[in-house]
Amino acid sequence: MNDSIVYALDFDGVICDSAVETAMTGWKAASELWNDMPMEVTPIMIEHFRAVRPLIETGFEAILAMRQLYLGETVSDIYSDYAAKSQNLLKESQVGTDELKKRFGATRDRWIEADLAEWIEMNPLFDGIEEKLQKLGRRSPWYVVTTKQERFVKQILQAHAIELADERIFGLDRNMSKPEVLKELLQSHPAQTIYFAEDRLPTLLNVRKYPELDPVELIFALWGYNTPEDRTLAATQPFRLQRLEDFLET
Repeated sequence: MNDSIVYALDFDGVICDSAVETAMTGWKAASELWNDMPMEVTPIMIEHFRAVRPLIETGFEAILAMRQLYLGETVSDIYSDYAAKSQNLLKESQVGTDELKKRFGATRDRWIEADLAEWIEMNPLFDGIEEKLQKLGRRSPWYVVTTKQERFVKQILQAHAIELADERIFGLDRNMSKPEVLKELLQSHPAQTIYFAEDRLPTLLNVRKYPELDPVELIFALWGYNTPEDRTLAATQPFRLQRLEDFLET
């Protein structure tokens, strides 16, 4: 095993193409919160959600995004003022983010209990990722650093015969930001090089704000949930821009 390198990997958008499942879960949860919404989401709404997915940092935000799409907001409308529109929805519904997180997780739990195979099918890994991670586990230590709840990460990895100890999954349940997780990993791996792979440009730009994280090598995942504008800006930053076929080949 190559102990000189440690990988910290985002999950949604790097390992797992969860956009369809996130859209469906967000819609189901939204339809419970707003009774005027039908229970079933249409394919066009899922397509529109995939287009706005780069804006979403944490899964529960899908509830707000699907509500905005149902109310007739276009993809460009949402991009123009996503944060303000989301805050307005929270105020109008008189619900906080903690409640949305609980609703989102509970909706997923019910789906998994009702049809685990379907839920796994809606969370495919990106092409070649299964084999890459199985090989990585024999080569270098690695972690998942995500805003997804840890039990969902575990279930998806297990479905693909990918073994990762619970303590190596840093998810929403830990209540730690990604920079905080990276700082902890630097402390626990002081003699090793840490590579952090992430598909969201705002997340990588935020990591760069912390001088103590300068030793972390930042990988921008071109195949994930980002826009052409993100990719253009990322090329001006000290990131490693990687294509899927080159991922984990460091």
